Amino acid sequence: MSDKQPSWSFVHVTDIHIGSPDSYRYQPGWNDNWSTATRQIQALKPDLMLVGGDLARDGNTEPQQFDLSRKVIDAVGVPWHVIPGNMDTGNKITDRQGALTDRDDVACNVSEELLQIFKDCVGPFPWSVVHKDVRFSGCYEIIKDSPLPSAGELDRWLEQLALLPKARYHVMLNHYPLFIDDINEGAYDITKTDEYHAWYFAMDPAPRKRLIEAYHKAEVTHVLSGHIHCRRPPMTIDGITYCFGPSTAMPQFGDRWSDGDDTLGFQAFTVSEQGIVCQFHPLTEVSNRTDGWGPGGHPKPEAR
Repeated sequence: MSDKQPSWSFVHVTDIHIGSPDSYRYQPGWNDNWSTATRQIQALKPDLMLVGGDLARDGNTEPQQFDLSRKVIDAVGVPWHVIPGNMDTGNKITDRQGALTDRDDVACNVSEELLQIFKDCVGPFPWSVVHKDVRFSGCYEIIKDSPLPSAGELDRWLEQLALLPKARYHVMLNHYPLFIDDINEGAYDITKTDEYHAWYFAMDPAPRKRLIEAYHKAEVTHVLSGHIHCRRPPMTIDGITYCFGPSTAMPQFGDRWSDGDDTLGFQAFTVSEQGIVCQFHPLTEVSNRTDGWGPGGHPKPEAR
């Protein structure tokens, strides 16, 4: 950042879950909430917008929904960069069924085919760009150390990321948070009812450790995540500030932490000579429509 450059801003939106009335399930209120967020973002006039995954309600099973997601994001009128979420490409990989009986966890695994569909329908990832001496990067962190070919691509990209020209700040966009309660927490057990949601929402220790090591090598200063639909105050650990982002669609996991807040909205970041400051913007209006239909969660194929 050059001397005396005016402050500017970018926004982080995530888990917008734009659905389609042609689907087996639909919550029009979530689309209405995005329209409210759109008006608020336009009023802020940010330089750019980071979209942290879960663009569609069911992009992983109905990729035609991505057309609508792209359309409504484009309509904001702000340059944007995106990564996928689990509802776009599939969930964290498991080789066993979890404690919840209303879903087939193995069948929900992220796959190379779904990752490619997202790239074809929405855009390529991982990526890295520089804007006004801030480097912005984005990757789908949950495939780290998986057997998918894209995991090898991610490793090669992380190696190259450390070699790119440095900027004053480096903001990394992820979907899954790297941790739930503590950056050094152990693995959660998918087969235990009281640990299932923690397993579902966060990364496992080994890939987390290697990702953080790669982020330090690339001089990442901020990690922005979503997936949980619950905001927490930014936490700075070993020089990296972790920002948990809220959803614009629907709240969840708000009772996990004493400092958690699942109020719907988005976060705006002001960049100045003094640093990067985060401000939460709650939706000015939350839809109370009840004319949606279909099951929630991850229904088994026969329930769709």
